[in-house]
Amino acid sequence: MESLNRMAIELVDEALEFTEELNVGAYELENETTVLDFGLEFDGGIEAGLLCTEIQTAGLATPSRDLTEIGGAPILHVGLSTDQPGLALLCSQKASWELTTEDFEALGSGPARALVAEETEFRRIGYTDAFDLTALALETDEQPTEAAAEQVAALTDVETSGVFLLAYPTASVVGSVTNAARVAEHATFNLVELGYDPLDVVSATGRAPVPPVAGDEQTAIGRTNDAVAYGGTAHLVVREDFDAFDAVVSSAPEEYGTPFADIFEDRDWSFEETSADLFGPAKVTVDVLGGPTYVYGETDENVLVESFGLDTNR
Repeated sequence: MESLNRMAIELVDEALEFTEELNVGAYELENETTVLDFGLEFDGGIEAGLLCTEIQTAGLATPSRDLTEIGGAPILHVGLSTDQPGLALLCSQKASWELTTEDFEALGSGPARALVAEETEFRRIGYTDAFDLTALALETDEQPTEAAAEQVAALTDVETSGVFLLAYPTASVVGSVTNAARVAEHATFNLVELGYDPLDVVSATGRAPVPPVAGDEQTAIGRTNDAVAYGGTAHLVVREDFDAFDAVVSSAPEEYGTPFADIFEDRDWSFEETSADLFGPAKVTVDVLGGPTYVYGETDENVLVESFGLDTNR
């Protein structure tokens, strides 16, 4: 397989060429790291969100969009499909890089993770990348710092001048779009966490509503999680049957049906204390090649109407 980072950098070049059309910004730090502002000082937009999603998946997944009603209100939905779910979703898109320095914090995703390749999925898939340029998407409401760029450069063994950081808050158009595009990733990750071989996941497709941009990060985090857990639908094509496909969907029985903002508030926004069973798509179809087709879960429009603040009574 060709370098994930090389494929992603081609898309980064596209973003740099069309910053004005995408409503994003770009600038260099003193250490020559390039920062692409996808929603901090610039508005970004739907196209910027879709391109950011492609960069996060190293160009191995195809995003789509359509307009569908929720509670009678037309709401944009974003889909994502890939025939390389292990590489595109687990080795690239997965948001698991907790980038922390004395002056900066962010949750990172994208192909830079494959240059470090210390997470379990890289060993199970058997992939490690090597390239002299890298891209990392940062979900944050702060401007990336030189210390943050230097940490990425050190861990990926790339010069700071070869690091490209895409920054956006959860409470932004790009934040809403990229999080809605994570349904296939959540479904694939949950299945692999249950013990399924990631190499036996042939294809993954997901779709979720794009939440309205919230006025603060906590509300946005609640909405984006609601979009996936109560509105996200997924379709997986797999090689082998399995006795735990039903656990792929969001299913914590005591809390399911409660908006995530309320769930997080009850835990003082300590995400580690939130049941992992909640983080998954609302509904999933699993097609076993040459075997049965399973369907689990259901969506919940009422929670989405409440979470998104949709005024459908006028």
